[in-house]
Parts: sequence; C-alpha cells; structure tokens
Amino acid sequence: MIDYDKILPERIKGIQPSGIRKFFDIAQSVEGVISLSVGEPDFKTPWAARKEAIRILEKGRTAYTANSGLIELRRVVSEYLKETIHTEYSPEKEIIITVGGSEAIDMAFRTMIAEGDEVLVPEPSFVCYSPLVTVCGGTAVPIVTKREDNFRLTAQALKEKITPRTKLLVLPFPNNPTGAVMRRDHLEEIADVLRGTDIMVLSDEIYSEMTYNGEKHVSIAEIEGMKERTIVINGFSKAFAMTGWRLGYAAGPQPIMKQMLKLHQYCIMSSPTVSQFAAIVAMTKCREEVDKMIEEYDMRRRLLVKGFNDMGLDCFEPEGAFYVFPCIKSTGMTSAEFCERLIYDKKVAVVPGSAFGESGEGFVRVSYAYSVQHLTTALGRIREFIEEIKK
Repeated sequence: MIDYDKILPERIKGIQPSGIRKFFDIAQSVEGVISLSVGEPDFKTPWAARKEAIRILEKGRTAYTANSGLIELRRVVSEYLKETIHTEYSPEKEIIITVGGSEAIDMAFRTMIAEGDEVLVPEPSFVCYSPLVTVCGGTAVPIVTKREDNFRLTAQALKEKITPRTKLLVLPFPNNPTGAVMRRDHLEEIADVLRGTDIMVLSDEIYSEMTYNGEKHVSIAEIEGMKERTIVINGFSKAFAMTGWRLGYAAGPQPIMKQMLKLHQYCIMSSPTVSQFAAIVAMTKCREEVDKMIEEYDMRRRLLVKGFNDMGLDCFEPEGAFYVFPCIKSTGMTSAEFCERLIYDKKVAVVPGSAFGESGEGFVRVSYAYSVQHLTTALGRIREFIEEIKK
C-alpha cells in the first residue's frame, strides 16, 4: 500500500481549495439557487470572433503556433497596450500569449520567486496569488486594504511591509473582489516607494476595461521608471467574454520574458491556436460590443450598490471590475455563516469575503456578471433574508 502522505509535498497539501468554488459547488447541489458567485460574463463572445474561429477550423488551421503565440496577435496586443496604457512592448521579445491570465501569473511567479522570497499581496484579493507563491517556495505577505481607503493600496501600508527579503509586489487592480481601482496619483505614490529598490511588480490588469465614472484604467507600467520592473498581466476572458477560450498574455522586460518563455515552452508549448485567431478579431473588430457590455455592467453596478445600501448593508461603490463587496457585520454573522444561511434559506449564492483573505471577513462578494432580472430577484430574496434575521 502506497503512503501518499509521504509522496505529496507539505506545501501542496497545505494549500486550501478555493473558497469561491466551495460555495459554487454548494449552490449546484441546491435546487432553484440563484448564483451570484462566479465572475464570468453572461454575454456571449462577440459573433465576429466566433465566426473567425469557425473559419479557422474549417480551413484546418489547428497546428501549433510559435511558442510566444501568433506574431499577428502579439502585434495586436502591442498596439492595444500602446493605445490603452501608453506603453510600448516589442511583439517579438516582450509579449507572450498564455493560457489565460492564470498561466501568465503562474509563470511570472515561478520565474522570479526563489525559496524564502517574500511577495506582497494586497488583500482582499483574488484567491490564486498566495497559493501560487507558496508553491514556488516563497512567502505571501498580505497588505490589508481598508474600506476607509476605498480598498486601495496606500504607500504607507506598502512601506510597512517591505523587508530585505521582499522580491515582488502584486498589484491586483481593478480589484476582485472589492472593485477598487488605483488612479494615477495613487500609483505615483506607490512608484515613489519602489524606486531605488529591486522589487518587481506583477500588475494583474484583467479587469482593465471595466472602469466606471468616466475614468480610464491606469497601469503602473506607464508611470515613469516602472516599466522596467513591471510584468503586466491581461487577457480576453472578462472584457471580451472569452472565459472558455483560455487566452491571456504577459508583457514585460525582455530579460524576464525570455525566462518565462522557457517555462511556457516546456509546460504548454503554445496557447490554443483557434483562440488566438479569434482574439485578433475580438481586439480589432469588437470594441463596440465591449463598450456596450461595460455600459450594461455599469447599470447593474449601480443597481446593486443602491439595493444593498437601501436594505441597510453598507456597500462600497466599486469603480472597476464586476463585483460589489457589501459589509454584513451588522448581521452579527461571519461571512461564511451569512453565505451558508443565504443559500439554504433563500437560495441565493454569494461568496464570503474571507475567501479573499482574512481582511475580507465581515463582507461578501456579489458578482454582477448576471442579467438584471437575475440580480433583481436575488436582491429581493436577500432583502427578505435581512428583514427576517433582524426580527
């Protein structure tokens, strides 16, 4: 009999499953549940991109591409980054097409993190960063972002966490789960702290298209002196409603990208060919559809913020992504208790804030990547739930 406990490394066994998936799975087992738990667009991939994929399949263009991805796609990504974050990247040497933004994050971590390195992770934030740092032998050091700071990373909070072992800062903005964003003046302050150090930045910008109130996303890579220390991660899943196509990209300094490419070659070979052709069309011909999606998200955002505030749950107004993060401390329940009771009592699934780090306790994440009818019905059920527990 094999003793698998001896075979499996402690650092792998110690990683907890995603708190998001836990509540998604519970919701799947309860009949009639309205789920607001997953951050997946309810829109279809724009037809022009789907049509291109069909054309490519019919032509039989299903072979591997270059390891870095189709050069045509890398050129389109380069132009997109020049237009949106005003930063130039060489399509040949500084851009890699990856299997979603997730692979890009994993590759960047494995390329840069050595045993004992510390990685600063603002929290609450997406669930993947800390476990991946652990897999690399590093230590994830949380930096708590606060409601009174609009869940932004402050320069002071960053300074307090830097040690001689700090290798990397993760900048996950626009943020999942809070919807917080970093404006240019905030990033300038962060850049001032980092200048003169060897600390690198992983800027996860997967929600960069989804900003509201008339202000566009700003990347730390466009701040003076920051491009040389920043790996920009982005992709097609959120803005272009292409989650299942599994396509993202990384852009950064050539010495780092050269090493990342070796990992990509050995682990992946190349990203899905058909997806790459579809992405070229998505980026070049589907901007109008993306804009319409953003308008719809903005309307849903305002609907949820008002709904939660009206029922007495203080709700920070998110300026990016497609999540709201209402505070449920007034109910006297923990985030997990609130979510479990809501599923079983009212058949609505949301995610406990504690799934995104300890500082998320007392909040829940609600995705508005769902129809207005879906959201309105769920709000009604949550309102009933709140009224009942107050009696």
